[in-house]
Amino acid sequence: MYKLEEMKPFKILLSSLIVVSCSTVYSQSVLTKEEALSLTLENNYDIRKTVNTKAISENNASLKNTGFLPSVVVSGGGSYKNQNSETEFQGGNINKVEGAESKAYSAAVGLNYTLFSGFSRVNVLRKLKETYQLTELQAQQVMEQTIIALFSAYYEVARLSEENKNREEALLISKRRLERARSQFKFGQTTKLQVLNAEVDVDSDELALRQSHQQLENAKRDLNLILGRAIEEEVQVDGQVDFIPNLNREELLEMLKNNNAVLLQTQRNIAISQFDIKMGRAGWMPNVGLTSSYAWNRNVSDPVNPFSPISATQTGINAGLNLSWNLFDGGKTSVVVQNAKIALDNQKIEQEKQEAQLQRNLSNVWELYQNQLFNYQSQEKLIETAQQNFDRTKTSYELGQVTSVEFRQAQLNLLNAKLRGNTSKFRAKNTELQLLQLAGNLLENKVY
Repeated sequence: MYKLEEMKPFKILLSSLIVVSCSTVYSQSVLTKEEALSLTLENNYDIRKTVNTKAISENNASLKNTGFLPSVVVSGGGSYKNQNSETEFQGGNINKVEGAESKAYSAAVGLNYTLFSGFSRVNVLRKLKETYQLTELQAQQVMEQTIIALFSAYYEVARLSEENKNREEALLISKRRLERARSQFKFGQTTKLQVLNAEVDVDSDELALRQSHQQLENAKRDLNLILGRAIEEEVQVDGQVDFIPNLNREELLEMLKNNNAVLLQTQRNIAISQFDIKMGRAGWMPNVGLTSSYAWNRNVSDPVNPFSPISATQTGINAGLNLSWNLFDGGKTSVVVQNAKIALDNQKIEQEKQEAQLQRNLSNVWELYQNQLFNYQSQEKLIETAQQNFDRTKTSYELGQVTSVEFRQAQLNLLNAKLRGNTSKFRAKNTELQLLQLAGNLLENKVY
């Protein structure tokens, strides 16, 4: 153990750091729950990625991505030839031409359009719209999970801030006790053992405070990461907790069935599977297409005989209608449809599974919430009792009616009661938010 004189500089330094730290914290403006939520929705990395994913899905769910619109193609070209030719006629005449040039130019505008594709395009568009709705629900789920993570980190900072405060008070009490023991020892009113016990308790409280302070700094970094801002930015939070009054289990269960993001996603997946069946059936239907073009062609060439044309130009419109109908494809379409029906059945099974699991989760979290509320209320009463016991023990200790060990025990009882009460309060609030998430009401909730 360090000697008393050796410990003094360390204790003075630690006390100074604590005072400076506290002054810095309290000079910071409090980050309210509403501000934290706003920052998270704007800056959180996962939410920003989800917004981009949703934008991609929205782009996909348009007529431009389904073949509903015609295609227009512009084409053009040119060619050049330089040839030698020798032509022998029946009468024995031979016609030789050297370096005969010929040039060809062409340009065209073509339009192609599928008039009918077995309703495939309609169902593709509907599927893409359902997929976009599914992406919206996935974005909702990410936002809910992020909000849960946000307030878990936010309340952890609040819990550790309160713990630091309680441990600072405990350290101050222990230091006063040490000063009293030293004074009594100086005048021969106590033994060296009492001084040493007081020193050990101060050292223990200082170590616990340092560990709690380190945990608080880590928690602040975790919170800043979720907020999407500078990791080392100082933050002070509001430790006030308000519980939602009169939460009803049956009402939460009904909201779960109608609003839970996971359950709603299974419904969207069922709709998507139904469109897969319809799209598969398009293989049994005919396809009708329209083609049309306006073309210009010009050929220019040197004559190779007296009857050869030296130029020719053609312009005109071409249009056509084509139909294709695969009367038998070897059963390929039938297999596609059958597999799509099986996939639909699996989606319905998944919906039943998710509903059962979510109802179980709601029941479990509800029971946990009730127990945590009870623990919190019980701890509040225990804190009052421990405070009264400490105050009386302190008075008795100052009068010399109880030992330092008894005083220390009363001090620890009060500290532990405060720490347990602090923990139970924030645990109950986090569990309440989990209930709202299961019920699909977290985003609409105003009591964070």
